[in-house]
Amino acid sequence: MSKIAVIGSNMVDLITYIERMPAQGETLEAPGFALGCGGKGANQAVAAAKLGGDVLMLSKVGDDMFADNTLANFQRFGIDTRYVQRVPGVSSGVAPIFVQADSHNSILIVKGANAHLLPVDIDAATADLRDCSLIVLQLEINLATVYYAIEFGRKHGIPVLLNPAPALSGLSAEHLAQLDFLVPNESELALITGQVVDSVQAARAAARTLVASGIRHVIVTLGQAGALYVGEEGEFQVDGLCVEARDTTGAGDAFIGCFVRHWSRDGDIRQAMQQAVAYSAHSVTGLGTQTSYPDLETFARFQQQS
Repeated sequence: MSKIAVIGSNMVDLITYIERMPAQGETLEAPGFALGCGGKGANQAVAAAKLGGDVLMLSKVGDDMFADNTLANFQRFGIDTRYVQRVPGVSSGVAPIFVQADSHNSILIVKGANAHLLPVDIDAATADLRDCSLIVLQLEINLATVYYAIEFGRKHGIPVLLNPAPALSGLSAEHLAQLDFLVPNESELALITGQVVDSVQAARAAARTLVASGIRHVIVTLGQAGALYVGEEGEFQVDGLCVEARDTTGAGDAFIGCFVRHWSRDGDIRQAMQQAVAYSAHSVTGLGTQTSYPDLETFARFQQQS
């Protein structure tokens, strides 16, 4: 089975369910709270592992009460944690998340130990990374580490996928051009290209400019509308599924985790996108991030009923 390397963040999700955000100086009572494991890198790793993927995680945890829980969570899903290391005197990353009644969310991110994942940590894992079929990256760690991982993948012939989230302007065009996969949502695509992305047609046009710059495959996640592919295999859209959303937190990570699990197995991009769209749709019907990701059996039942 092909091993997937996820080089990225882990966070402790502090999820508060609210009716509305309080105004400045206002105190409101919230109807619910949950504590969970999150972070874009960790979410994508767990989604892939829940679906049977063989995942190697490179990340950093803090010197606090959250670290043991994060490590145990990775290990519970069979994720290889040899390169998830503690940083003395530093807090773990945390993500206060506010989920409104209409399922939309607002998120704050405190990187904490994630800011200490450095290029030297990639070098330390060279022998194991060389055995991986794909490197998966996000932007909740230092940008220098992301760029180094892209260069590492190119040097060793390992395909690299970047999820450019959280959205960040001014990304290096030179490094983006080295990617095998770029998987943005519509707002991230707009920020990267400087184009208005307010429709599927606009997303397709913006994605074409990225492919023209050298990126092999661009996959744009479109929420309820599914996902769009532009790249070496042409252009096509995978339609979304109609579900009753309860919490959209982590849906993009669910998509990527499922996509990389299926693509790393057989290299079929369209089929992997179809699976990922369905997996992401299922995730928004539950609460939380990783807690809303189904395992193989649960996902199979969902697909039979859809």
